Amino acid sequence: MTLRDRSCDTSLVGASGTGHVPALRTPTGRRSRNRWGGRRAWAELLRLPALFSVPGDALAGTAAAGARPGARTLLAIGSSLCLYEAGMALNDWADRDIDAVERPHRPLPSGRIRPSAALTAACAFTAAGLALAARAGRPALTVAVPLAATVWAYDLGLKHTPAGPVAMGAARGLDLLLGAAATTGRTGPALPSAALLGTHTVAVTTVSRHEAQGGAPLAPLAALATTALLTRLVTHRSAGPVTGRPPATAHGRTGLRPVRDHAGRPSPATLLTTACAAAYAATTARPYVHAALNPSPPLTQRAVGAGIRATIPLQAALTARAQGTAGALLIAALAPLGAKFARKVSVT
Repeated sequence: MTLRDRSCDTSLVGASGTGHVPALRTPTGRRSRNRWGGRRAWAELLRLPALFSVPGDALAGTAAAGARPGARTLLAIGSSLCLYEAGMALNDWADRDIDAVERPHRPLPSGRIRPSAALTAACAFTAAGLALAARAGRPALTVAVPLAATVWAYDLGLKHTPAGPVAMGAARGLDLLLGAAATTGRTGPALPSAALLGTHTVAVTTVSRHEAQGGAPLAPLAALATTALLTRLVTHRSAGPVTGRPPATAHGRTGLRPVRDHAGRPSPATLLTTACAAAYAATTARPYVHAALNPSPPLTQRAVGAGIRATIPLQAALTARAQGTAGALLIAALAPLGAKFARKVSVT
């Protein structure tokens, strides 16, 4: 899956400004530089820092289904990572002619990676993702197949149509359902969380459609409003009786999160949900406002990058509100790692 339409690369370049690492002053300097340049090119093509936004999908889906992560959850995460990278490679392969004009420094138009290699990688990642889903069980494969189909349909045509953002949102939602299906065999309880995550993705993808040309202040404004609405929906719960015990699910987890404890204080899950939701809103607020006030390509690209990074605290909030406290903390820990590596390789 990819959250970009025709996005620009804002990754760091070398001291010479060409994006290549200077050759080492050794007899094998050219060979060392070529090896590093190849790794750098693939890191750019696959947007490796964006991978930190993927595991939270399966973990949020598992928590929403009322279960604890297990071996099949790990298989779902592996499947999600593979399908995500398939979308990244296929995206650049499909846009190679456009990138040759608008972004000649990208790995394919610059000649650092051959188009055939990118297409082969997309096929290999797709096959690996489906194989891992099959290992997780038939319910997981039932979700992974339409997920893979959505990824390919988006990259090969839907991205340039009004249906593009919706398709991308559907892919994120399906990825969350993949975690629920793999762990519990059921997707129904996770549908509300999938809808919230998918809505966020629709908003970010809509902004990304203008990041190469800019000039669309309504898109970041709409994304800002969407963020505010999602923050409210994620944190809002009907308190109900303080002393009442919610009904248990088939997996022993409670179906509703208790908002307050017996002393009337907010529960740890409630506090964590609020903190993660606040982090989600804070990550996107300023970049969206800046892009709305000055919808230039650089500021629009920053808004898109912020929207992608904000996926992680949103996943953590969704997990925490389903009482997946440990999972939410694990997801939240991925945010600083993703931000650190995004300084070296762009996530868009």
